[in-house]
Parts: sequence; structure tokens; C-alpha cells
Amino acid sequence: MHRGKGMKFVGDSRVLAPSARKKMIPKDYSEYPGKTEAFWPNFLLKEWMVGAVFLVGFLCLTVANPAPLERIADPTDTGYIPLPDWYFLFLYQLLKYTFASGPYTVIGAMVIPGLAFGGLLLAPFLDSGPERRPMKRPLATSFMLLGIASIVFLTWQSVDTHDWAQAERQGKIVAEADIDKASDGYKIASENTCITCHGDTLSGGAGAPGLIGTGLSAEEIAKIAVEGQNGMPAGIFKGDEEQLKKLSEFIAGLGEE
Repeated sequence: MHRGKGMKFVGDSRVLAPSARKKMIPKDYSEYPGKTEAFWPNFLLKEWMVGAVFLVGFLCLTVANPAPLERIADPTDTGYIPLPDWYFLFLYQLLKYTFASGPYTVIGAMVIPGLAFGGLLLAPFLDSGPERRPMKRPLATSFMLLGIASIVFLTWQSVDTHDWAQAERQGKIVAEADIDKASDGYKIASENTCITCHGDTLSGGAGAPGLIGTGLSAEEIAKIAVEGQNGMPAGIFKGDEEQLKKLSEFIAGLGEE
């Protein structure tokens, strides 16, 4: 038998010929004028250009207005009032309320934020319609407006009720000096609870100013120690005249070269 003879080829009309098959090729962009464009390089180049403009502007702002620095953190200063960055002020304010603080801190720190962010995860499932107009998407629009209003209100409350004068005093970078803790003046300061308010390095704390480089004379310091001044009440110093003299001379000499 010769090769190829005695064989028959049968065609199946259910199988489309390659030329008749629909090609899975997206339509040309020219068919959608003004509605879409090529991702590379048109769209991506525009995104890069916009991002570069904002990045340069942000860098200029950071150079022109550097972030303010506070003094070195002191874990022994129980009077320090912490303040988070502006984007966490709404959570900071939330923890001030009775239902979200004290024994209910877990509610303010985990439960309420967890429900809020959990709602964001459920948003696509709660409103899966094709509409894009806010008025025709009541659930998504209501939740978004409620979230924005809550964040704005809590942030404003935090800024409005914060003691900024106290924050400026407690965060101010103060002068430091080598303190001779074995000296008589420092021992007298410790015995009269001076370090309780002014810190163990006498650089300030618990709302009290620092005692380094005050520019006051020993006589002026002695008068303040006995009579008090501003928020410092009178009668705190309990020593005798000799101890008062040593204390005032010790404090007046702090910070002097």
C-alpha cells in the first residue's frame, strides 16, 4: 500500500476554522477617544510627573519648616503630657472620653477603631451597585460622611482642649549642666523636694521650670524658695538660714562656665 492511499479525512463543522475564531484582542484606544489611554508610557508618565511635583513641594516645606524638637524624653517625669502627631489626634481625643478610657481603654483603643476599619473592608459588599453618583449610593455616602465628620470633630476637639502653653514649657529644650550630686546644695535640694518638681538634673519637670542658667542671684533664689513664685507655693523650704544660703548659691551657680 502506498503511503497516503486508503485514508479519508473527515471535517467537523462544530470546530471553527482558525480564521473564523474571535480573536481575544482588546480594542484599539482610538475607539475610545478621551476616555482611556495607554498605561505605558502615557498614563504612567503623567503619574510620575504629578508625584514628582508633590514630592518636591513637600521637600521644600520640610526644609522651610523643620519639625520641632523637644527635650530628651524623661520617663521619671510624671507630669509630661504626651501628644501624638496630627493624624492620630482623633484617636487621642477618643481615649479621653469616659466610655473609652480608664477601665474601658480596650473599647477606645481596639473595639471602636476595629469596627470603623472593619466597616471599610465590608464597604464593597454593602454597596456593590454600578452607580457612581453619591446620591444613588446612600449607604456608602452616609458611612463616608459619618467617618469624615467624626475624624474632623475629634481632631478639632483635641486641638481646642489641649494645654498648648503647658506643652511648650514641658517640651522646651533646656540647658543642661553637670550636677554634683554629692554637693551639700544638691543634698539640701533633695531633702526639700526640689527635685520632685524640677527633676533630678534640675532641668525642669512636672510643669516646673529648669533651674540651670536662670540668671538670678543667690538672694533672689533664696527669696523664691521661701516665699514662692507663680505656681510654686510658699513654705516648701524647711531648712535653716545656712542651708538656704547653700541651696541658693548652688542653684545660682548652675550653668555658669
